[in-house]
Amino acid sequence: MATDLSNIVKAYDVRGVVPDEWDEHLAELFGAAFVEVTGAPAIVIGHDMRPSSPALSQAFARGAAARGVDVTLIGLCSTDQLYYASGKLNLPGAMFTASHNPAQYNGIKLCRAGAAPVGQDTGLATIRELAEKWNDEGAPEIPAGTVPGTVTEQDTLTGYAEHLKGLVDLTAVRPLKVVVDAGNGMGGHTVPTVFTGLPLDLVPMYFELDGTFPNHEANPLDPKNIVDLQARVLAEGADLGIAFDGDADRCFIVDERGEGVSPSAITALVAARELARNGGTGTVIHNLITSWSVPEVVRENGGTPVRTRVGHSFIKEEMAKSGAIFGGEHSAHYYFKDFWNADTGMLAALHVLAALGGQDGPLSELVSSYDRYAGSGEINSTVADQTARLAAVKAAYGSTEGVTLDELDGLTATAEDWWFNVRASNTEPLLRLNVEARDEATLAKVRDEVLALIRA
Repeated sequence: MATDLSNIVKAYDVRGVVPDEWDEHLAELFGAAFVEVTGAPAIVIGHDMRPSSPALSQAFARGAAARGVDVTLIGLCSTDQLYYASGKLNLPGAMFTASHNPAQYNGIKLCRAGAAPVGQDTGLATIRELAEKWNDEGAPEIPAGTVPGTVTEQDTLTGYAEHLKGLVDLTAVRPLKVVVDAGNGMGGHTVPTVFTGLPLDLVPMYFELDGTFPNHEANPLDPKNIVDLQARVLAEGADLGIAFDGDADRCFIVDERGEGVSPSAITALVAARELARNGGTGTVIHNLITSWSVPEVVRENGGTPVRTRVGHSFIKEEMAKSGAIFGGEHSAHYYFKDFWNADTGMLAALHVLAALGGQDGPLSELVSSYDRYAGSGEINSTVADQTARLAAVKAAYGSTEGVTLDELDGLTATAEDWWFNVRASNTEPLLRLNVEARDEATLAKVRDEVLALIRA
């Protein structure tokens, strides 16, 4: 039977259980296929702290070097550190990580030179086809007369830290006490270097790199994974807490009361700062499940908001197309023009620290002007037939007076006092619901009505 890698080659990356679903042999084939698709004379490779990451990344490097491509290994790094290396060196890059997935998983996030994303439509489908073909036929044929490429190592952590600190001025802020939960992920590697020399009293939590995640999952969007951070912020009397996911490309913020701050509020805050830095003009991208607050704040600060589908490839595509200065997603991914349009949680965190340290009030007060509405957060429902349930929701609201529908991504219904979006998961039999309203009572009413239709 021919190899089928569709179960591990996803929309934006490679991801699966090691060694059951993929191993070093396949990593080597992916490396050869990646250089075939990019046609670049050199590439850069980094990896996270998972036990399987070093061997997989080295196998990928072997596959690439055998085909005459020079390889720069940057070793342990966060995903945004790999994007920095791809941008700075102007080389295609491969990052070995499974982000917040459990320990038995690993994956590859790929980009072209300048950190441009590689997804299904931009090369990933071809990489999969080549790897499948070569896996059936044996090792890919190396062109005659090919001289193997060199494999060298380079440290990029200091350059990465300096680049970020050159984009946000923290020299004049008041001293802040900040608790950082790295979740045993790559934040434990990057934070000490980035925070060096800043007026911060750092309280580290779970900075030991450990891909088995002994303390909690490295997914700060799940409330159970920030409980320790919330308690520590209160115990320390800290000004704020920051949680990073496993590969440290996303950050989640906790205020001085131990309350989580909505990623939409962080998007609005950073957007206002980036617009100010750009003379009060510029385009800001936000996905369709971010709060109403985001486009409002963007307009109030002289910017132009642009709404997109959910997913980093859509955001990055729109960033490049519109020349946007910043983009934010409700999943706590933040994208910056000055970071090759790539996402970096660390840069967003530095903006929050600069904003907080540049005034005297607490974080809860600072973000209140950016957090204007009641939100449900994402509510997942397992359904047997996604299409039928979505059709039922559409039928129920399609004829309601004062409600407009759009289908940019799933179904969005908008009224004067509320909106909701229902989207099908690409990978699981789930419908995802997000609701926002002008008050809690309206929120509860709309949420319960839509959930009743979804779960009927």
